[in-house]
Amino acid sequence: MPEQEAISPEVISVEQSGSSLILPHQALPDKLHLLPVNNRPFFPAQIHPLMISAERWQETLDRVMRTPHQMVGLCYVGDQNPDTLRPENFSAIGCIVRVHKVNEQEGQIQFIAQGIKRFRIRGWLSRKAPYLVEVEYPDPKEEDQDELKAYGLAVIQAIKELLPHNPLYSEELKQYLNHFSPNEPSPLCDFAAAITTSKGNELQEVLDTIPLVRRMEKVLVLLRKELEMVRLQSSIREEVNSKIQDRQREFFLKEQLKVIQRELGLEKDDRSNDLEMFRARLEKLTLSEPVSQRIESELQKLSVLETGSPEYGVTRNYLDWITSVPWGVHGKDKLDLKRARKVLDKHHDGLADVKERILEFLALGAWKGEVSGSIVLLVGPPGVGKTSIGKAIAESLDRPFYRLSLGGMRDEAEIKGHRRTYIGAMPGKLVQALKEVGKANPVIMLDEIDKLGASYQGDPASALLEVLDPEQNSEFLDHYLDVRLDLSKVLFICTANQLDSIPGPLLDRMEVIRLAGYLAEEKVAIAKRHLWPKLLERASVDKKKVSIKDGALRELVQHYAREAGVRQLEKLLQKILRKAVRKLVEDPALKDVSISSKNLVDYVGTPYFRPEEVMYGTGIVTGLAWTAMGGATLPVEANQIHQINRGFKLTGKLGDVMKESAEIAYSYVSSHISDYAGSPEPFEKGFIHLHVPEGATPKDGPSAGVTMATALISLALNQPPKKGIAMTGELTLTGKVLPVGGIREKVIAAKRSGIFELILPDANQRDFNELPDHVKEGITAHFAKYYSDVFKVAFEATALSGKVSRKG
Repeated sequence: MPEQEAISPEVISVEQSGSSLILPHQALPDKLHLLPVNNRPFFPAQIHPLMISAERWQETLDRVMRTPHQMVGLCYVGDQNPDTLRPENFSAIGCIVRVHKVNEQEGQIQFIAQGIKRFRIRGWLSRKAPYLVEVEYPDPKEEDQDELKAYGLAVIQAIKELLPHNPLYSEELKQYLNHFSPNEPSPLCDFAAAITTSKGNELQEVLDTIPLVRRMEKVLVLLRKELEMVRLQSSIREEVNSKIQDRQREFFLKEQLKVIQRELGLEKDDRSNDLEMFRARLEKLTLSEPVSQRIESELQKLSVLETGSPEYGVTRNYLDWITSVPWGVHGKDKLDLKRARKVLDKHHDGLADVKERILEFLALGAWKGEVSGSIVLLVGPPGVGKTSIGKAIAESLDRPFYRLSLGGMRDEAEIKGHRRTYIGAMPGKLVQALKEVGKANPVIMLDEIDKLGASYQGDPASALLEVLDPEQNSEFLDHYLDVRLDLSKVLFICTANQLDSIPGPLLDRMEVIRLAGYLAEEKVAIAKRHLWPKLLERASVDKKKVSIKDGALRELVQHYAREAGVRQLEKLLQKILRKAVRKLVEDPALKDVSISSKNLVDYVGTPYFRPEEVMYGTGIVTGLAWTAMGGATLPVEANQIHQINRGFKLTGKLGDVMKESAEIAYSYVSSHISDYAGSPEPFEKGFIHLHVPEGATPKDGPSAGVTMATALISLALNQPPKKGIAMTGELTLTGKVLPVGGIREKVIAAKRSGIFELILPDANQRDFNELPDHVKEGITAHFAKYYSDVFKVAFEATALSGKVSRKG
């Protein structure tokens, strides 16, 4: 509410006195000049300063001041523009006021208006400014005094409720009480309406209402609305003030803390904290001169940059990485071969030849005092323990171990990092590995190196050439750090399932150690000593509650898990443990569960593999093959279909190499069959079909030529080859037997199938001799330079023609 100015006591006393100068009816004129009010109507109970335009209303006010009563009528016109005012824009009922203390300044006329009484316009004497009208003063009719008193008390109560929310209400009430009696309902009603912040048209409705009861009803509605509004405003104000106070309190406390820290010399800003942190890291590192200069340059840049600038964040991130690399921080190797052997034996059963190679590798490191300069590649089927061997090497050396899977990696930046100019740039995985382990000489395993990809983002295999070259990796350059990093102290151990997909230049930089599959007895030992105890510990099951017999383990290996590794065996043991634990949970009376070969079917179902029966008969020969899953037997069948026309047919989903081997075998046997006392008729007139069973399985590789030739000769001789024999080797058109790979895997596959007599290429004799004794145990190996050597063993022939003996 605008500030009110008090009327002089003399004026008030004159108004309220019973003097003949101001009689209630005679003192009010019947003709009035009008002034419009825009925001809200004026009430008889108000005393309020008003300001009007001197240019527009000066003449009207001059005429009012010349009248003896000095009164003017105020009518509500709403938002109407004064320039377009018409008589119909004025409200029919207005308030007559007495003008006091007129003051003109800066084109505005200010005066105090004292509300006297309502008037109603009867007619217009002047329809242009200055407006002049004839008026009458309506009085309310007599009404029930009790009802009026009740409404009056309700109005007073509403006013009391408003008072605590705004001190201006209290001032208004004091002024009202100075001029009016609370027992007069009409002034009380008008006063109550005047102190609200209701809209102008709502207030005009109250001014238009002459009957007191109806007027009080309208006023009570306005007071209730006002009360709800002020309560809501008060609630919002308190909530806002509370938040502001909390923030102000937090701000003041922080400022006080800063002052205290400044007084104690403890205060530092973010930049100072960062610089201090980076320099503290550098104290523990041994930096080369170029690295030290680069870091110092970046620290100088950071010290002058604003903390809010983007460049500050980029520089800080770079310093965070480069100071986190363990420059010159090396762990001390434990080069104790006895300890290393214990660690390897603890992690693995079998693989004696692999362990020997690793111990030789460690021995060389022990001789010169450090293990460095070699990159080891472990090649073998899935599940044979390549990754765990890497962990065992790290444990035996007491070095930190970090495993990085390269399977499917297509981005060169994963190895060599991004340029710092890119948003979100980061160093490569090798720098991240060094940061994580905190040493410059960890064991880093590059897993699945044979499954690297290539894309438009680069070739990671080519990026690894620098990493895995002992002559280059001492000056490895990461694109993000952009300084030389020494990786020569890192022991890299790579793993792969096969060598075919590894690029030649990359393979040339690594020392290959092959891991073949396990024998049945080795797998039983692994299950008993490693897999089963690990599963029991993981499931928190007491070994006395669930146990498995050796016979059951042997059955699992022979009839359920024949793969080269032990991963499938571990899954089967998990299945057995789950079913056993379920029995214990469902039957509390059951004390323990024991799994033997008799009840094994109840836990893992019927056997996946039937006992292998080696195929035997005329035209049937057992070959040996290598696959990514390990070694396997490969039977070959040959048969004459008819003699209508000459021909040769191949089936069994063979690759291009095996098709060529079959063609070479067919050509060789066709041209030399008479030398082996066989009938040339099947090759001159007959249609021969050569088949390799399991046609749904793709087969390829240069190792089946000898097997196919033997099947064809068996067909021509009409004589089955020697029973219980298997062979491998590639054949030339002149009958020479060429060497093949995967001898260990093929020998293990033969023993797994119950075959103990083998024919191998003579050039692979060294590979056979290098096999561990437990793999060679019970094996009779024959070595052939020419096919005639194969024929002698396969068909137990003692005499061949001299031509065949000389040329094969």
